Amino acid sequence: MSPAINMSEVIGKQDILMLCFDTLRYDVAVEEERSGGTPVLNSYGSVWEKRHAPGNFTYPSHFAIFAGFFPSPADPLELKERKWLFYPKRIGISDPPSPGYYEFTKATFVESLFDEGYETICIGGVRFFSKLNDMGRVFPGYFHKSYWKPAFGCTEKKSAENQINFAVEKLKAYPVDKRIFMYINVSAIHYPNYFYMDGKKEDDITTHAAALRYADACLPVLFDAFKKRGSTLVVALSDHGTCYGENGYHRHCVAHEVVYTVPYKHFIL
Repeated sequence: MSPAINMSEVIGKQDILMLCFDTLRYDVAVEEERSGGTPVLNSYGSVWEKRHAPGNFTYPSHFAIFAGFFPSPADPLELKERKWLFYPKRIGISDPPSPGYYEFTKATFVESLFDEGYETICIGGVRFFSKLNDMGRVFPGYFHKSYWKPAFGCTEKKSAENQINFAVEKLKAYPVDKRIFMYINVSAIHYPNYFYMDGKKEDDITTHAAALRYADACLPVLFDAFKKRGSTLVVALSDHGTCYGENGYHRHCVAHEVVYTVPYKHFIL
């Protein structure tokens, strides 16, 4: 279980980095954790928590996530018993959770963080962040600064390193006393991912795992850049999983357990 965070000690004092490993399955994340396939993520925070995604594909899940409704604990806990990082004010939940959360009033915590003086930066990945049409402009529109290139998309084999190198360059433009909230939609694990294993011609659970190992290996330069700026709260999560033939299902946007079961952790960098 991730340690409790008092957000009053974070907001305005620390940077916040949210890494969404788009489409990452919980079972794959845990297996790579156990086998040492993800040494960077393994070295920070607790083990992956088992959680339930608020949606079964990127679009609905992110509406919930940016509104503070992160993937919920797999254990049957009422809303008020959960440990919230961001909590929407006056949303109609009768009993507020225990203290320690950041209460926000805008439609998303991203917009409220901007009002708190944060520079809010989105590094897009999958097409829902591409700004190529009206739907692809919704989530980037929550941020003061948002970026997407084809090189960040899931069809690009080097997408994670392209996203992270771009993010690091953007960070250089801000003084260390300017607080940053950065969201990166890591698209590498999303299909297609067969090209992360030599000889593979189609996606399967082994190429899904290989994509996660690739993404993990790209993280040190990003973490080092944030460390140079000071203390950073990192939220690492998945928005949904995906099927590789389980019960006849393929991909996501389906109501299957492996789609709804996702990994989550947060830690101070």
